[in-house]
Amino acid sequence: MTGLLEIVAGWPLAASMAAAVGAQGLRAGRRRTALNEALHELRRPLQALALAGGSGAAAGAVESSVELAGAALERLDHTVNGNAGAERREEVPVRPLVEAAVGRWQARSRLGGGSLRLGWWAGKALVAGERLALAQAVDNLIVNAIEHGGPAVTVEARRHGSRLRLLVADSGRASRPLARRESPAEAITRLAGRRRRGHGLAVVRRTASAHGGRFSLRRSESGSLAVLELPLIDRREDLVA
Repeated sequence: MTGLLEIVAGWPLAASMAAAVGAQGLRAGRRRTALNEALHELRRPLQALALAGGSGAAAGAVESSVELAGAALERLDHTVNGNAGAERREEVPVRPLVEAAVGRWQARSRLGGGSLRLGWWAGKALVAGERLALAQAVDNLIVNAIEHGGPAVTVEARRHGSRLRLLVADSGRASRPLARRESPAEAITRLAGRRRRGHGLAVVRRTASAHGGRFSLRRSESGSLAVLELPLIDRREDLVA
């Protein structure tokens, strides 16, 4: 009986220890996820820079990639060392931000024999938020479509009431030419994809939420459609393209 009482008396301590171990594991898992996302956001602009170096890309594409790499390094520093930088919230004109993203990834699209086009029907489209975080989200949408979708990728911006809808669509993997599917560039992309865990789209969702917007993704055999919706700073003069 004494032994049984000792065991029962020890249950609260054992439960407390198990809870502490579980909480520690949860924190470690969250930290690992944050580190993987930070590394993912650093790889994006470095990849764009590597492609720009051999494609004669415009200086603007190079400069914007360097800026994004710097922002990604800051986030990585914060994740590792807890050095939080000040938020840079401002009025962000979305059109030049999206145009720069399309320019950064033209070389990647051409490398796989694809196309990347922009259609803009949203006027000046000002959004309140962090410019670089929004740029990273747009990059992730475009590269996701290029690497995992069809060869024809379109980026469109439209107004929907007081909100901006940014749509990124591709033509589906089935429409890829066989030569592209067997190219070394696509083989490398497939191998790299096996190690990914959706970090880019997680970044998009978090950015949309932080800016009072929402994100959705629909996939089918005929292609995928990603929609990033953000609230606009609505002004009459902004309706003019």
